[in-house]
Order: sequence, then structure tokens, then C-alpha cells
Amino acid sequence: MIFKNEIVEKLSKSLVEKNCIINEEVKYFVDEYKGPFCEVLKENYKIAQVEGIPLCQDTGVIEFFVFIGYGVRLEEPITDTLNEIVENVYSQNPFRYSVVKDPLFERKNTQNNTPPIIHIFQTKGNNLEIRFLIKGGGSENLSRLYMMRPSSNIEDFKRLIIEHIKENGAKGCPPLHVGIGVGGTSDEAMILSKLALTKNFKERNIESRYASLEIELIKRLNELKIGFQGLGKGVSVFSVHIEAFPTHIATLPVGISTDCYLCRKGVIDIEDR
Repeated sequence: MIFKNEIVEKLSKSLVEKNCIINEEVKYFVDEYKGPFCEVLKENYKIAQVEGIPLCQDTGVIEFFVFIGYGVRLEEPITDTLNEIVENVYSQNPFRYSVVKDPLFERKNTQNNTPPIIHIFQTKGNNLEIRFLIKGGGSENLSRLYMMRPSSNIEDFKRLIIEHIKENGAKGCPPLHVGIGVGGTSDEAMILSKLALTKNFKERNIESRYASLEIELIKRLNELKIGFQGLGKGVSVFSVHIEAFPTHIATLPVGISTDCYLCRKGVIDIEDR
């Protein structure tokens, strides 16, 4: 049995830390950056950690990716636990409530940052793994779904990604982490693009052709010279990750998601003993 208290304790701590303490992978790039406002960016992350305040005023919507082993036993539905965690963390810390209940009409704030977005996957084994993204509105607005022609080639694919980032990248608080989902259905491609953002910068796809494509896209996107905060200096993207899935013979869905320069993400892993 995995007890609720253990999930609450570990995940609540991680959510607070990722909002207030800079991602170590990102810190390397910020410390190396010598362009406009470089000292402001460095001072920001130092003050946030010392004072326990958010790295960014947009403390986002939480997106969870839950991998539940078939042998895992839980005290209550994981969706109930995750909603309670988000409500408590955002109510007890100086984090902005960024979620509105109805997206089209009243757009009234829920006043506790719930509900989070939750994706659940069944896996083998006895482990519960929960990955999460703290997703700000700026980078989220860069998300796109493209239904490419199934006859499209690799050059068409690369051109699509490069043109999208060239046109929109400066709007998402760069440097960006770029996640790409290829295949499946329209919704699967978008979920895969988000899941790709949970990877560490140096991870590469286990399939060599996709790994090579990731590396080429990193190079090509950095040649756009978007730079930190869109000011043309420093890297434009930290990394690119691609997740692929089988698809229908008549389709080629491509989902693109990005994360802003803070890349606020985390993971916890608990074994059912």
C-alpha cells in the first residue's frame, strides 16, 4: 500500500521547491549568460530561493503525468489526492491562483489553482511515478497542433518546427525547452509533446534517428538568435525532445509544446512495498 500521506508530503515539497528554486540545468545557462538583464535574472533566482518566493509571478497551472504500476494500491483515487495537494500548496504559499473555472463565459477564478491537468498511464511493476510541469500561460500559448500530410518528409517536418519557433518563440519567455509529439491521434500528439518536456535537457530519444533529429533541431533553432527574453543574446532553446507513437496510415499529427526559460518540472517515485 502507498499511503496518501507519503504522496502528499513528497509531492507538496517538490511543488514548492520547483516554484522557488531554480532548475539546476537552467541555472547553468543563466549563470553563463552575459547579455542584457543578465544580472537581474541571476538576482531574481537568488532572492526567490532565500525568501521562499516564486521565481515567476505566473505560478502556472499544474500538469501531472501519473504512471501507476498494476501492483500499486492506493488509499483513494489519485485524482483526489492530486487536487488536494495543489489546493493546499497554492493556498499556503505566496503563489498566484491562475485557474478559471469556466474557460469561455465568466472565467471566474477558482481561488485555489485547482483543478490541475492529470494524465494517467497504467504500467508494469509496483511503483507510482508522478511527473509534473508548472505551466505558465506564456509558453502554453505557443502550443500548436499540426495535421501534416502523411506524405510529408523529414525536411517538411523540420521546416514546420523551425518556422513555428521563429515566428512565436520570443513570446514564450525564452530560452525554451521544446517538446514535440509525433503520431498517434491529434490529442495523443499533444500529450506526447507535453510529456517530452518532463525530460532532462541531455536526455536523448532511445531511437537513434529521433535522437539525431533532436540534436539537429537544437542547433537549427539556436541559429535563429532569439536569445534570452527574445533579446538576441545567448541560447534560444535549451533542448528539444521528441516523442513518437504509431499513427493511422492517412495521418501525421505533430504537436508542439514549449516551456519558458525556468522549466519548472519535477518527479517523485514511490514503491508499493
